[in-house]
Amino acid sequence: MPRIDFYILPDAGPKGRHALACRLTEKAVGQGLKVYIHTESREQALMLDELLWTYKDVGFIPHVLDNDPQAARVPVVLGHGSGAQPVQDGFLINLNSTVPDFFERFQRIGELVDQSEAVKLGARQRFRFYKDRGYTPNTHNL
Repeated sequence: MPRIDFYILPDAGPKGRHALACRLTEKAVGQGLKVYIHTESREQALMLDELLWTYKDVGFIPHVLDNDPQAARVPVVLGHGSGAQPVQDGFLINLNSTVPDFFERFQRIGELVDQSEAVKLGARQRFRFYKDRGYTPNTHNL
């Protein structure tokens, strides 16, 4: 049964969620977990792809998009869509508005929430989804 954590940011805007996704990814990889970042769209996946290369002045997090042949060998994979089939099973960072069908394969799930109304509404629905299935999500106000 995966551990589910909701990370609540104090402000609105996708940049905060994307920066948090990078920090959580770096921490998880440092702990030896493989990470799958599930985005809302290909455009968002490409934007995070760029951000993971540049968000720190020194170092980077090795990663690929889910259609890359190296996906099984790289610690971080970015993908999107309902048909995604991630090879990772460590930490799912969900930036999508819905819970992906494959969520139970992961040890940990991170739901990143900012203060925009649309994101908060989707987060409430996902929180209820997990609760209705017997999970006890944790909430972290950042």
